[in-house]
Order: sequence, then C-alpha cells, then structure tokens
Amino acid sequence: MILMMNCTDTYRLAEGPIKLNLHQHMKKIIALIIASTISFSMINCSKGNDISNTPGSNDTTTTPPSTNIPVEYWITKKDQSALLQKQTAALSFSNKAGNNTITVDSTQTYQDIDGFGYTLTGGSAYVINQYLSAEKQSTLLQELFGNSDDDIGVSYLRISIGASDLNASVYSYDDMPAGETDTNLDHFDISMEQTDFLPVLKEILSINPSIKIVATPWSAPAWMKDNNSSANGSLKTEYYSVYANYFVKYIQAMKNEGITIDAVTPQNEPLNGNNNPSMVMTAEQERDFIKEYLGPAFANAGITTKIIVYDHNCDMPQYPLTILQDADAAKYVDGSAFHLYAGDISALSTVHSSYPDKNIYFTEQFTSSTGDFGGDLDWHLKNVIIGSMRNWSRNALEWNLANDPAYNPHTNGGCTECKGALTIGSNDIKRNVAYYIIAHASKFVQPGSVRIASNMQGSLNNVAFLRPDKKKVLIVENDGKDTQSFSISFNGKYATTSLPAGAVGTYVW
Repeated sequence: MILMMNCTDTYRLAEGPIKLNLHQHMKKIIALIIASTISFSMINCSKGNDISNTPGSNDTTTTPPSTNIPVEYWITKKDQSALLQKQTAALSFSNKAGNNTITVDSTQTYQDIDGFGYTLTGGSAYVINQYLSAEKQSTLLQELFGNSDDDIGVSYLRISIGASDLNASVYSYDDMPAGETDTNLDHFDISMEQTDFLPVLKEILSINPSIKIVATPWSAPAWMKDNNSSANGSLKTEYYSVYANYFVKYIQAMKNEGITIDAVTPQNEPLNGNNNPSMVMTAEQERDFIKEYLGPAFANAGITTKIIVYDHNCDMPQYPLTILQDADAAKYVDGSAFHLYAGDISALSTVHSSYPDKNIYFTEQFTSSTGDFGGDLDWHLKNVIIGSMRNWSRNALEWNLANDPAYNPHTNGGCTECKGALTIGSNDIKRNVAYYIIAHASKFVQPGSVRIASNMQGSLNNVAFLRPDKKKVLIVENDGKDTQSFSISFNGKYATTSLPAGAVGTYVW
C-alpha cells in the first residue's frame, strides 16, 4: 500500500481509510498488493519519469542557455581591398574566451549621441547640384542620408553662415559698398543660397527630416570689422548688438525656408585669421558677445537654437573654460566644440571634467589631397571617431562633403588641398577615405544611442554604443603593425575574431 501511495496523484485506492478483515479478506489483500505492485511499475509518475528531464527537452534548469547570438560586422582595410564590406560569416558568442579581450558593459553609460556627418559647404552643394543628373543626385543623397541597408545614415551636418573658404567666392548676408553700413540690417538677404545650397539641403531634409544642423560664420560682414575686410580682423564692439541680430535674422530666414538650425557657434576657428573669410575673436570677446548680446537676443526673440562656444583646436581648452567660468555667459551656452589640427583629443575631457553639465562636440577635421588612404583611415578613426567619443563628444564631423577633382571650388585664400568625402566630376562620383571614416559610425550608431563602457586593449582602439533598438555596436581600429586576434566579451560570453593591421571593423549584435 505504501508503494501505491507514492503515486496517489495518478492512482488512488479509496477516498478514505481502507478497513479490511484479515480472516475474511486475506486473499483479497494479497491479490491487491500484487496488483498494486504491478500497477506501480507501469505508472508514469509525474516526478519520477518525466520526459522533460531528458537531454534536448525544454527544461532549462539543467540545460545552459543558448550562446548563439550572431554578431554582424563590416570591415575597411587600409589597402582598400575591403571598403565597408559586410563579412559573410557572422560571429557568435560562446563560453570560450580568447586573448586580447574587449569587454563591453551596457550597464555603464556615458553621453548621448547626436550623430555623425560632414560640413555641407556651398562648394559641396555646387558640385552635387551642377555635375550630377537629377536622378544621380537623388540616388547619392539617399545613400548618404537614408537608413536602408544600402545607405550610410549621415545624421548631422555643419553649414556656414555666409561663405566658408570652400565656396567659390566670399560673401556675407549683408554686404555693403565700401564706406557704407547697415545697422538695421535692412539689406539682410540669403537669396544667394537659392541656386545650389538650399535646394540640396532641402532634398537632404526630405530624406532625413530629423537631421541636426549646426551653423557657423567664417566672418561677420566686412563693414562690421575693424579692418573692413573679409579676412582676419575682429568685430568692432559697437556692432556687437547688430551682429547678434544678424544671427537672429539668419535663424528666422532659415526657418522660413523650412530649415531648423539646432545650434550655432559664434565663430569658426576664432584664433585663426589666416583664412578667407576669417575673423579673430578672443575668448574674452566671445564671452562678452554671448553674455551681453547673442544670448539675450535669442531669448528676446524666443529662439531656442543652442549656442556652442569655441569651435577650434584642442590645444586651447582654456578658451572655452574662460567662457564657461563666467556664470552670466555660461547660462546661455550649451557646450563647446573642437577641431584637432593642434593639441590632443583629451582636451575634450579636460573641459568636460570642469563643467560636466555642458555638452562637448567635435565639428571639423579635414583629409588632405596629399594624404594616404590607410594613414588617414587609422588616424581619423583613432582620434575623430573613437577619440572624440571616448572624450564625451556627442557628435563627430569630418570637414567637406564634396568637391571636384581639382579640389574646387574654394575662395581666393581658401583651402586648396581639402579633400571631400566625395570627389564629384561630370556625372561621376568617387568615394574617398572620409566617406568610410564617417560611415563606420553613422551607418550603425543612430541618434539617441548612448556610449557604453569598453576597455582599451593594446593596439585595438575602440568605442561601444547602445542603440535605441537595444543592439550593441563596437567600433575597433587596429593601430598595430600586425593582424590582431581578439575577443568581444559581453555578459560573460565571448565572440572571437581578428582584424588586419590598419583595418577598421564595426561589430553589431
């Protein structure tokens, strides 16, 4: 009877106590015991013989969870034998660790990401609009700014307020004859942008309406400056208020064209007077201009466009710090912007550490007509993409988007060797190294992503992100002279791969 009661959920003899007369029912008892023993051996008890405990069943208490998480990845090699090339065999995570482990930790987060991109100069818009058929232009802009599998998803643009040095000629939006002024800005006009620049920008916005735009002037109108010239010189203090209104009129005029300016910087490269156009503005001058004129002008006009200071090299972090340490100026300032033609990328962290509530941006770096594809790929991935991101930047921008095969157009006195991400001739497009530098980030790291922790490992420079769709992205640059094997570690699992010397890989899982 005891044997029978071990499986009472399956086999019950009676609802209550069993009462037997041994003299009258001995044979029945013996028969019952024999029957119950046979029955027990045949019963599939719910705990003793449950087939879910056998190998291959759905009982996960004894079977390890699956480690077969695919890792897709794209590689560009310094010899150009692979250009943003998706690898056919995906990696997968397993329990086996390898050497040179890069550990990605999505629980440790840093700055939000606004995007990656280029400067759309007037010259860029000109070669796109003038040299390409309407069909080819549309296809190219979709490739650059779209988000399909064949696109690279550029999500951030820098543009100039008036001409940059990569326009065919110098102009502001309120040029006056020599000796004349226009303090009421009655002649303010952006109509010269209607031929090439605005049509291209509007087509970009039709592809990606949420793209962020930062705008910056290379110079104030010459009549506002102490040397009456588009090159060098400084803004006269008597025109600070007028120049602040010039920014207001610009933002409003662009808004009337359906274009929202997310941010402005008061001056491109304010310590560089050797360009045309250009204007020198010291840290103290920029501080006072923002504090007393530009900030209040934006507030009075109800303009929410961000003000970002500096916009120059990493060798002078004291410049933005001078502005940020003034509370009356800092209240109007969103953050600081940097280039890297001098100094070290760690300057971004220097400023962030002093004012962690202010944002950091990386807004310009050019590749040269005399540069080497492999050398530029390595340096720019290491510094502009990985370096700026690991030092708190919300964006990373290369310089010019496009120019022609002779590196035109440019102003008289402008850059003659700045190579665009694209070289555009007569209905022909060549993708240069800056295209791939940005694409290794922009295609995979969408706005709204956040940088997450990853450890530097030998010559394998890297940075990691968590996207809004919860996928992880790891960008790795092999700065060494030999192929490097390494493992990507995530949540205690490992995906092992290798990267040739000088190559860049983007890994997504």
